[in-house]
Amino acid sequence: MARNLLNNKYNTNQIIEIEGDTMGKISMEQIVMKLIVNGGDARSKAMQAIRAAKKGDFELAKEKINESSEALNKAHDFQTNLIQNEAAGDHVEITLLMVHAQDHLMNAMTVRDLAQEMIAMYEEFKK
Repeated sequence: MARNLLNNKYNTNQIIEIEGDTMGKISMEQIVMKLIVNGGDARSKAMQAIRAAKKGDFELAKEKINESSEALNKAHDFQTNLIQNEAAGDHVEITLLMVHAQDHLMNAMTVRDLAQEMIAMYEEFKK
């Protein structure tokens, strides 16, 4: 059985119809990369926000949190379209790369949420 799994070829060039600002057709590989890139950007911005708050620069911290949220919104739009397509009967092959992308995105969302809480705590400590 493991041998069959290893020999299975995934179609990462599957074309998906996307709605919204990115209206049009895009390959599954491109969607995965957009999830990873935007998720990584969101996580980095959230970490920058924590460092800014730690230094007492709450204006910069809030700016970075907003940038983090913007990147997450971009990634979430792609994720939502995948879910809507799946619900409409357009099955998407799930690859290890897609699982990695989703994991990356969820991690970024958690870091952003925790960063927001940490900024609020730093603000309280500075009072």
